Amino acid sequence: QPTIEITKIALLDSAKLMVEDAEKKRKRHQKEGRKGPYPEIPLYEVKDVEKVFPLFEGVAYNEEVKLSPKVKIVFYDAGHILGSSFVKIFANGKVILFSGDIGRFGNPILKDPTEIENSDILIMETTYGDKIHEDRKIAEEKLQNIINETNKKGGNIVIPTFAIERAQEVLYYLKKLLIENKIPHLITFLDSPMAIEITEVFKKYFSYLDGEAEELLNKKISPFDFPLLHFTKSVEESKMINHIKGSCIIMAGSGMCTGGRIKHHLVSNIERKESSIVFVGYQAKGTLGREILEKSEVRILGNFYKVKAHVEKIDGFSAHADKEELIKWLCSFKKIPEKIFLVHGEEEVINEFSIIIKDKFPHSQIIIPSYLDEFEI
Repeated sequence: QPTIEITKIALLDSAKLMVEDAEKKRKRHQKEGRKGPYPEIPLYEVKDVEKVFPLFEGVAYNEEVKLSPKVKIVFYDAGHILGSSFVKIFANGKVILFSGDIGRFGNPILKDPTEIENSDILIMETTYGDKIHEDRKIAEEKLQNIINETNKKGGNIVIPTFAIERAQEVLYYLKKLLIENKIPHLITFLDSPMAIEITEVFKKYFSYLDGEAEELLNKKISPFDFPLLHFTKSVEESKMINHIKGSCIIMAGSGMCTGGRIKHHLVSNIERKESSIVFVGYQAKGTLGREILEKSEVRILGNFYKVKAHVEKIDGFSAHADKEELIKWLCSFKKIPEKIFLVHGEEEVINEFSIIIKDKFPHSQIIIPSYLDEFEI
């Protein structure tokens, strides 16, 4: 059920953003007297999304779902975001597990990834198959230091935030740091209508949460609220943020800076030496977030800006399992799969991870599929 609610929110948000971006691009091209390589039309609109909603059906974890007399599936908690799942497929005497995104162990708000007993074939993600995340305590201290140092300089702390899971985890840590008196009480904006809605879903389905977060919600105490936290839903409220005097914390989407309100906050802060831009999640190649990390000048909303703000990436808040956690999860299988397909990773990452697991699991066939490859299983 959490997945249904989150998916509805995400699809509606995506449709609205695409319509807005298409219109902005059309106007910019018209103003510049040129035509882009692609038509300025959205892939889908709100009316298209709403037609999909009646087709959704919620399924509980560990519950068998029969798709046909010979095929059934079971979902297991992947620990990546609220409601995320591994999918085990039973078909024609074979057992196939699709990992999707594998979550972290020890996440303060989500349960650990489910240990799987067996699977003949595994399709496994490798996003961070070549990296080891920094300890969450170190990540927490980094966030603390950035906030304190930026506050001293009078700048803003801009955090491009994924609306699902990451925003809630950052809110959790901000509240923790405030309770422990490790950071000052700064005005904090969650400037993302989608993240605000998702946070309400987290509160509603607290039984899916882990440890301390669930315990707090059981006591009617939200781990995602604290003094001076403002949820800015309207565009007008968002614009007013840039008129705030003194330091503030701005959390806005999208997490990779590819769209959304974060672009306007970047425009207002990226050339301010006293401000900080803090990335708390993966930045894919080709995204504005990756360019800010790697370049001294970037293009935002059609204009070029020098990257003068302090830029920091905190890996410890990632929702993707790192190399050691991927291996730990794989080792939890009582019977290692005969075939392991490695996907969802940059080429060099997949290659490096494949070497590691070939050595660790010599009896398994390790396969790195290419786009449109077909396999008989």
